Amino acid sequence: MTEPVLGARHREVDRLRRLTRRATERSAAGLFVVEGPTLVAAALAAAAPLEAVYVAAPNGRKFEDLLARATAAGVPVRELAPGVLERVADTATPQGVVALCRSVTVGLDAIATGGFVLVGVDVADPGNAGTMIRAADATGARAVVFTGTSVDVTNPKVVRAAAGSLFHLPVVAARRPDPPIPEVDEGESAGAAAVLRALAASGRRLVGAAAHAGEASDVADLTGDLAIVVGNEAHGLPPSLALDGFVHVPMEGRAESLNVAVAAAILCYESARQRRGARRD
Repeated sequence: MTEPVLGARHREVDRLRRLTRRATERSAAGLFVVEGPTLVAAALAAAAPLEAVYVAAPNGRKFEDLLARATAAGVPVRELAPGVLERVADTATPQGVVALCRSVTVGLDAIATGGFVLVGVDVADPGNAGTMIRAADATGARAVVFTGTSVDVTNPKVVRAAAGSLFHLPVVAARRPDPPIPEVDEGESAGAAAVLRALAASGRRLVGAAAHAGEASDVADLTGDLAIVVGNEAHGLPPSLALDGFVHVPMEGRAESLNVAVAAAILCYESARQRRGARRD
């Protein structure tokens, strides 16, 4: 690292701060922040389009191997002055290194025809969204789609909760504009209904997750070309959505419902279990 150390007032530091904190900045720049050595290493391993890596002084020697990998991949490495990363990072105790990555989300037309996808409609919590991406990746989903008023998938909390899966699995961010564009009918353009119609047109069955409605997950058919659709943490799925059916996770205790990310993960794993059984048969 022969470049000068970047102080708190440097323009690159100011950009890092804005990209960390503002979804509008991330959308306009087509960039998002990857925090911590584990996630930066995952991004490098996946050949993600990193723009730069920033290391907090005096951590250069601690992350020597990681920084060497970045340099070998052609990614510029910049050093931040002591105390600067603490003013930039989203976490209370930064881990000493962050990176800027160009957008890795894709459009609906980039999803391969057939197979299983997980869809989140109006998923608000970034931790839930990231966990859903991770569970979908672990269970062999073709993609994850977020639509409606779902959280921005480049939110630093989403990126951390996804634990590297954001770099392994196609993620579609077909979110409704916020605020909505007056000239566009959100239900027909970027809304959940239009997204689900596109998935149905690709030959997938649309199965909505519900607290109690529909078949139990252990008896429902979750094989084949399928989209499992989960809704908002508080309100579930909008009743206006056209779905082929519903499925619920059977519960034997007194809990009224499950966290949306937990329910999504259970349904993903049940689908994976059934697909394995179908292959054996």
